[in-house]
Amino acid sequence: MERAPQPPILALSKVSKSFGGLMAVNYASLSVNKGELRALIGPNGAGKTTLLNLITGIHTASSGTIRFKGEDITRLPPDRISRRGISRTLQVTSLFSGLTVYENVWAAVQSRKRFFNPFVRAEAWKDVAGKTEAMLELTGLSDKARTVCSELSYGDQRILEMGIALSTEPDLLLLDEPTAGLSTRESMGLVKRMRAMLGGRTILLVEHDMGVVMELSDRITVLHYGEVLAEGTPAEIMANAEVHKVYLGS
Repeated sequence: MERAPQPPILALSKVSKSFGGLMAVNYASLSVNKGELRALIGPNGAGKTTLLNLITGIHTASSGTIRFKGEDITRLPPDRISRRGISRTLQVTSLFSGLTVYENVWAAVQSRKRFFNPFVRAEAWKDVAGKTEAMLELTGLSDKARTVCSELSYGDQRILEMGIALSTEPDLLLLDEPTAGLSTRESMGLVKRMRAMLGGRTILLVEHDMGVVMELSDRITVLHYGEVLAEGTPAEIMANAEVHKVYLGS
């Protein structure tokens, strides 16, 4: 007897967002399955980051429904959405630049600690310390744990941001242009580290570098003027004449 297919972990139905007279997201529908790495691509101004902001509660949808693990989260505030298991990175690095790598990850790990003993010093929380060290190992930054973040290379800062996002143990991770500002060589080096770090996780990736998109994604959704233009595997997207016309420039 075949098992019934699992419902998507994230489902957007006819979601729109307008800013005055500008329709940034135009009745977009898409779904992401558990364990899938979905890339979201499109020209500048296509609505990609706005869509991530709607999913994370930074903006509220003008219409439509966003469901996460079956629950309607359309109008929940960011903190409640985060608590339900969604984490993200931003286009611009957002680290505590004056703190060490260890301290940045530790802060993220302890944010999920539910019970605090006011009579115990924070550095004595062995569970938090253990998870912090495990995340540093996963990101490959253990040898830089005591390095102040401002002294890291840009590529290491991006990896650290992903580690911080993963430290909250999300069921869905949103990555907003993780290779922005990197050279082609640096981007592909970052991709190798990301593949080892993110394997098997559910991810929605916004990215302009098509080499990165093709290397990492299971499926791709193409946005154009806030609408879903096309959806499919990397091979299907590369063969789509309309996508070439409006985005790939041929």
